[in-house]
Amino acid sequence: MKLAAAAALLFTVSAPALAQGQLPRTVVPVSYDITVTPNPKAFDAKAKPSPEAMTFTGSETVQVDVKQPTRTIVLNAAELQIGRVTFDGKAATATLDEKTQQLTVALPAEAKAGAHTLTFAWTGKLNSTAAGFFFTDYTNPDGTPGRMLATQFEAPDARRFAPMWDEPSFKAKFTVNAVSPAGQTAFSNMPATKVTKQGDGSSLYSFGQTPVMSSYLLFLGLGDVERKTVQAGNTEIGVITRRGVVNQGDYSLSEAKRLLAYYNDYFGQPYPLPKMDMIAGPGSSQFFGAMENWGAIFYFENELLVDPQRTTQSGRERIFSVVAHEMAHQWFGDLVTMGWWDDLWLNEGFASWMENKSSTVLNPSWGDKETAVAGAREGAMAADGTAATHPIIRHIETVDQMGEAFDGITYAKGQAVIGMLESTLGADVFRNGIRSYMAKYKYGNTQTDQLWSELEKAAGKPVKQIADSFTRQGGVPLVSLTSAKCVGGNTQVVLSQGRWGLDAPSKAAQTWYVPMTLATVGGQTTSAVVTGASTPVTVGGCGTLVLNRDKGSYVRTKYDVPTHAALVKNFNRLEVTDQLGTLGDDMALAMSGDQDMGVYFDTIGAVPGEASPIVWAMVTGHLGAMGGLVQGTPAEAQVRAKSNRILSPVLRRVGYEAQAGESPSVTNLREGLIGRLGVNGDPEVAAKARTYVAALKTNPAAIPVAIRTPILTTYAVNATPAEWEQLLEITKAEKSPVAKNTYIRLLGSARDDALAQRALDLLKTDTFTTQQKAGLLSAIAGRHSDLAFDFAVANTELVNSFLETSTRARYIVALGQGSSDPAMPGKIQAFAQKNLEPAAQGSAQRVLAVMAARKQVVDRVRPSIVKWAAAK
Repeated sequence: MKLAAAAALLFTVSAPALAQGQLPRTVVPVSYDITVTPNPKAFDAKAKPSPEAMTFTGSETVQVDVKQPTRTIVLNAAELQIGRVTFDGKAATATLDEKTQQLTVALPAEAKAGAHTLTFAWTGKLNSTAAGFFFTDYTNPDGTPGRMLATQFEAPDARRFAPMWDEPSFKAKFTVNAVSPAGQTAFSNMPATKVTKQGDGSSLYSFGQTPVMSSYLLFLGLGDVERKTVQAGNTEIGVITRRGVVNQGDYSLSEAKRLLAYYNDYFGQPYPLPKMDMIAGPGSSQFFGAMENWGAIFYFENELLVDPQRTTQSGRERIFSVVAHEMAHQWFGDLVTMGWWDDLWLNEGFASWMENKSSTVLNPSWGDKETAVAGAREGAMAADGTAATHPIIRHIETVDQMGEAFDGITYAKGQAVIGMLESTLGADVFRNGIRSYMAKYKYGNTQTDQLWSELEKAAGKPVKQIADSFTRQGGVPLVSLTSAKCVGGNTQVVLSQGRWGLDAPSKAAQTWYVPMTLATVGGQTTSAVVTGASTPVTVGGCGTLVLNRDKGSYVRTKYDVPTHAALVKNFNRLEVTDQLGTLGDDMALAMSGDQDMGVYFDTIGAVPGEASPIVWAMVTGHLGAMGGLVQGTPAEAQVRAKSNRILSPVLRRVGYEAQAGESPSVTNLREGLIGRLGVNGDPEVAAKARTYVAALKTNPAAIPVAIRTPILTTYAVNATPAEWEQLLEITKAEKSPVAKNTYIRLLGSARDDALAQRALDLLKTDTFTTQQKAGLLSAIAGRHSDLAFDFAVANTELVNSFLETSTRARYIVALGQGSSDPAMPGKIQAFAQKNLEPAAQGSAQRVLAVMAARKQVVDRVRPSIVKWAAAK
């Protein structure tokens, strides 16, 4: 048909060639047997870490399959001192190129095709940031220092642990052995099959062989830990924590058990490993919060543990979503893995979608279907609405580009597009396609087109032309209603399409195949695919028309004047998803210049006091965003004041104290309202925050759990110098790693410039760990972008010392993104040109594009916001 033919012309896909820097396929690993021994001095948490102590030794035997005769073998290694190398028992020589991170082994003689054995011995280093084999320090409940060792390999850091074919398509089996000092437990992807006491008191842990998997999913951890388990069918689910807090993992254990049953059924493939541990690591990362290592999922503590004195309802929901995301990866990513990083979205987009899908089913009172419209959908479109965007499927060549691929397009837009396809095909048909994909490609590697093929077979109709138009080009489609009239009891509609965007490049002419559902309020629904310049659609019934009913499609919608007026008049009758989508689209269309800001103000004025808490949460966020658009101008105080007049009555209705039996969305709204009013400097909220924090001196539980986070944020943002010093003392005394990291970020959030400088000064001291310093500097940049960026430029070596290697290309340039100084773009460009390789400057260019788009938005809407704020 013509539609399919046009798609083929627009999106021709050929078999991918090897990207620059990829390893040759002449030799492939079959299995690894790896033994590592950390330096015993590395476990002395009382001693300051030194380069001499923070080391480990390793050895491995790799069974390889030589595909064609060769005199050399090329694999990956980084920051390893390679010692003895043998091939089939004979000495070989190895040369490491640190720039390409490739290790070339010169063989003693030409290797014939077939099975061979390769061995290595090496020394590596334990990093202070979460890359490769790393350590993280913490304080035990009794006040003594502790240290945990763990690994983080995604995307290109398994090569810092052992010489490996460190690319996702080189799947192999892994056997891990680790020597652990007395009092330290080792844990890995598989259960320990044997623990052997050594003469020096240490223990040799031998773990079972894994299924075939990609190198980035390998894991090893060591520490003074506790483990608690539940049984779920044939799978033992465990939580591993530092000693003394294992019971804080009970919530995640119970939710993981529910999720495992759901996923086993949904994917049609039972979880294949005998156990699934969830490891809670103290510390933090600039790059990730949790990692889906097969059978040994690593989380930082705040993403896994529930502290009954600190974890809010939104915190519990966050923990569920992270656990659901990482568990979904055990299928999408671990069992079936993308062939190369171009298709990273097959991992991350699906895991993001599945976290919301599973929660919608398992936690119906949370309103996750609605929050996905207000959150992930809007976040995706914001990232996709500037010249900085890129296709979901993007070409990856360098290590820096691998790190850059983990962004909002890959995650949030990927999630939205998958949700659109499920909505279009139907939930049961979509699930059947996913089951077929899992069954066909388990333990293998895939490309996106293989997924489309299985979905098309399940649906019995084209999928690829729609899917390609959303995954192989960037940008957000804009569908506009050009006419609507009632004829013979039906509504005849004409739709046009273009591209929605915040800056000129993001408005370039472009088309999609946009599946949409249209409906009249209280009437019938009609499905259509919007193509080309004009698409006629007939909707059953006459009345208020809703485009993109239930917001199932990834599209912005624009109405003509009379139809939008009817929508506002009947706002109360819309489904919550459509109320949220209308608010989101109207705000976005004003920011892009496609619609007057007054249209948005009409819509927000139609929101009744008794509207869904999720709708009021979105309004709260929008009011905060408007304040940001006038930040630093005389209108800022007016916008804050008007926002407070709108939101204070809502807070009075929900109150400061949680009520028995209230819905989770009300609890979350309270948290958001207090946070927004507090940041706005509302006198009542600020006074309550000061009272609560003062009470912490004698009662650590003085702040009610439900409002702890926004109360602390309010206190920190509005802190006086004396109050900031009090917060610093609380931070230093705190023993919980999660709470301490929260306090450290709060130290960087003060509105006062002098206090921001005081926080910057802490970065040059030993007050905090390297991981904590990165979080503090990011927090400072949130309100003091210029200060943070200038500090980082003046202290680049210091800042790089507490950054993970994979984040260095984007961390410092991103600090300047919030600046309104006309000179900042030039400063970012100059820094990138001086300090970053040409292939690593993509993040800087994206930051500059986002800044340029924001300036256009500010110039466009600020007059309307100022006028609105001044009106009584």
